[in-house]
Amino acid sequence: MLINGAVVEGTGPAVEVVNPATERPYAEVGSASLAQVTDAVKAAAGAARSWKRTPAPERGEALNALATWITEHTESLATTLTQEGGKPLVENRDEMGWSASCFSFYAALGRSERGRVVPSGEAGQLSLVLKEPHGVVAAIVPWNYPILLMAWKLAPALAAGNTIVLKPSPYTPLSTLELAEGFAEIFPPGVINVVTGEAEVGAALVEAPDVSLIAFTGSVDTGKKVMRTASDQLKKVHLELGGKDAFIVCDDVDIEVAAKGAVWAAYLNAGQVCTSAERFYVLGDVYDDFVDAFTAEAQRLVVGDPMEPGTDIGPMVRGAQRDKVEAQLAAATGSGASILAGGDRGAFERGFWLKPAVVVGVDESMELFREETFGPVAPIAKVESLQEAIGRTNSSVYGLGANIYTQRLDYMLEAMEEIQAGTVWFNDPLTDNEAAPFGGMKSSGIGRELGTEGLDDFRQTKHVHIDTKADIKSWWYPYSQYAAHQSEHGTPPG
Repeated sequence: MLINGAVVEGTGPAVEVVNPATERPYAEVGSASLAQVTDAVKAAAGAARSWKRTPAPERGEALNALATWITEHTESLATTLTQEGGKPLVENRDEMGWSASCFSFYAALGRSERGRVVPSGEAGQLSLVLKEPHGVVAAIVPWNYPILLMAWKLAPALAAGNTIVLKPSPYTPLSTLELAEGFAEIFPPGVINVVTGEAEVGAALVEAPDVSLIAFTGSVDTGKKVMRTASDQLKKVHLELGGKDAFIVCDDVDIEVAAKGAVWAAYLNAGQVCTSAERFYVLGDVYDDFVDAFTAEAQRLVVGDPMEPGTDIGPMVRGAQRDKVEAQLAAATGSGASILAGGDRGAFERGFWLKPAVVVGVDESMELFREETFGPVAPIAKVESLQEAIGRTNSSVYGLGANIYTQRLDYMLEAMEEIQAGTVWFNDPLTDNEAAPFGGMKSSGIGRELGTEGLDDFRQTKHVHIDTKADIKSWWYPYSQYAAHQSEHGTPPG
């Protein structure tokens, strides 16, 4: 781990890292003890004042240096992440590129402004609105995009002048620990600290008095626990939680293009993406053709060794995640749904494999179509109109993202205005932009990552009022003087 600039071994229980493609142990990582969590938070708190006072251009240089470090170590980081997480190597290489770009973006944005000047009430006065760091940020990162989602938190937090204690998922700690070498080379001791372990390590971070803000990505249930614990100390929380993103296919689309985009949105990273398309609403006029085209595309996908360049879909990250998906599929088919393709483990002898499933005959009474799945499953329902699709989209407790395929501007405007989601993609699913905000509505989260909004979420606001005259004010005591002058002259004294 990395605590106060020093590489240390975790003295808590060892956590076994498993290769999802083989189910075989890949490494063991010692967890942080509670004392080491305390040391990491203390180190971050100790570095907070000097990092805050470091000029923004210097902080930006450090972020740019980290972007360069990630780029130079792309192959090694991507390989490690593939071995511990199961995502295809080609996707992990892309993740490194996106992560480096995020640090470069905030390197520039962090030096562009620190607040604003507002008009004052009198001449000779200055009124400033300053944006300042919160202090110590606890960043708790998931396993599906460990480096990218870490970057989405660390880049704006560091650019704003905060210090960090970072906890990766126990499923995928190795790539983050490898990246910690770059942290140690580039940043002053204590600015970024890395601790590993299970849920109790994250809980200790949330409870630590010197942590001012908790940035968490994960499940809704865990997010609620984080929020409840943080409320005892009135800490700020930044939560990116679950999703059940809708994918609407209108009746004016090019079926081939829509089907290809839909397959990618459903099965990227074996469906283990918070913005995966997990429920499809297809207008009746194109429903049959779309289902046929989608199924044909799904059956063409290559499921196999994630280290091979021709692999499209790797294994799921753990058996427990696969068990949950299989249970949803079984319950749905038991209630009348039909699996047109996939949904089985294939011929693999070992590994957490699940072939991409296409499911029809589904509705919101089924958990598969109502609750987050986080696996390679595409449930497809027929709707009679765009209005029905929007209504059913909004019936969910989630509101992270939504996709719509249409060429009609009136459809776009209606969906844009009516859909309750943090991001709405038209004809280009799951495309993020570090200059635009990302986050959810309703149960999908609190706060935004990326964009100027992401920077502001890691800053707090201070109002500064300056009077250069330093004179006596007419409204001060004694009020008798004020009243007498006003009675005699009709105006306040001064």
